[in-house]
Amino acid sequence: MNGNGTENGSTVEHYVDPAPFNPATTEDLTAEQERFYQASQWQIMWWKFKRHKVAVWSGVVLILFYLCVPFAEQIAPYTPNTRDSLHLYAPPQPLHLFHEGKFVGPFVYGMKSEVDMVNLKWVFTDDKTKVQKLRFFCRGVNYRFWNLFTADFHLVCPAEGGTLFLLGTDRLGRDQLSGLIYGARLSLTVGLVGVAISIVLGLFFGGIAGYFGGIADNLIQRLIEIMRSLPELPLWMALSAALPVTWAPVWIYFGLTIILGLLDWPGLARAVRSKLLSLREEEYARAAVLMGAKPGRVITRHLLPGFTSHIIASATLSIPSMILGETALSFLNLGLRRPSVSWGVLLNEAQNISVVTVYPWLMAPVIPIIIVVLAFNFLGDGLRDAADPYK
Repeated sequence: MNGNGTENGSTVEHYVDPAPFNPATTEDLTAEQERFYQASQWQIMWWKFKRHKVAVWSGVVLILFYLCVPFAEQIAPYTPNTRDSLHLYAPPQPLHLFHEGKFVGPFVYGMKSEVDMVNLKWVFTDDKTKVQKLRFFCRGVNYRFWNLFTADFHLVCPAEGGTLFLLGTDRLGRDQLSGLIYGARLSLTVGLVGVAISIVLGLFFGGIAGYFGGIADNLIQRLIEIMRSLPELPLWMALSAALPVTWAPVWIYFGLTIILGLLDWPGLARAVRSKLLSLREEEYARAAVLMGAKPGRVITRHLLPGFTSHIIASATLSIPSMILGETALSFLNLGLRRPSVSWGVLLNEAQNISVVTVYPWLMAPVIPIIIVVLAFNFLGDGLRDAADPYK
């Protein structure tokens, strides 16, 4: 190309704006651009989170599970300890809509039972002559709602004089589905309470170690190293076994959540410390100190928000680990016990492999545990990406 704007003897076409240059001119923004630039940090996080479809659906699944926490009595057709001596180890009753080609609505067939003297067990078969139509928004088994008052309203009930065991029964004739719904109350909340304790301790000790350093940092790091060197599961088992068996189920529950929370904070504390060591040297942190801000304000208002994404990810990943911890302890009969009901307590019925092979529906609590753990992992990934300012 020569000085006349030609290349190989031909003119290169290009656009030249004839309007004079005005340095005070600002770019006109569209309504969508203006909405984005004026949005708060939480709005931007919500928009980014909505793009993560798997995380959104995981959040919906978890909301449905957590609805069982306050409304377990209304959702479950029976109470978790209601026994039916005529249906011990009853198999799941399939749900049907049509009977002999005619639409009837949701119903189950009645069950006929007989004793198998060869294998020494009850054998149940469908009785096609008994069509037991489900009742909705009905009155059924009495229960104590939040242990405050007696009620009998249920979302779904068996037919009058019939049964409704969609997931079968255990050795005492207790409905598995009702046990799963009631068990969600303890298994899901133990993770929330335990993580709340873990986050408070992790932010407190990690903040002190990372911001002040020196002797405080050395002492906290040695404490963390000691706690992380201890085998986790045997320590859980030892501390859970130390809880008095005479305690009420409520105290056992709080004791278990405190144990899980106290043993989970070192990992978060170490991550908080390492992050604060780098952030405290940033100019905005030094400016806050020079303006007279106290250490507590510098840590909570200026430093901790800088790695919110890591805190969110740690919390969402710790909840399923605590749910699995409670399940393992209750399965080993070292955590919650009957009459308390959790998913681990229900799995305690399936310790004998011979029982599992004959009555596989006793392994039903494994399904919600897997779903909840996966949902929390996917939700944690979505929240972490939404809170990351570089994504």
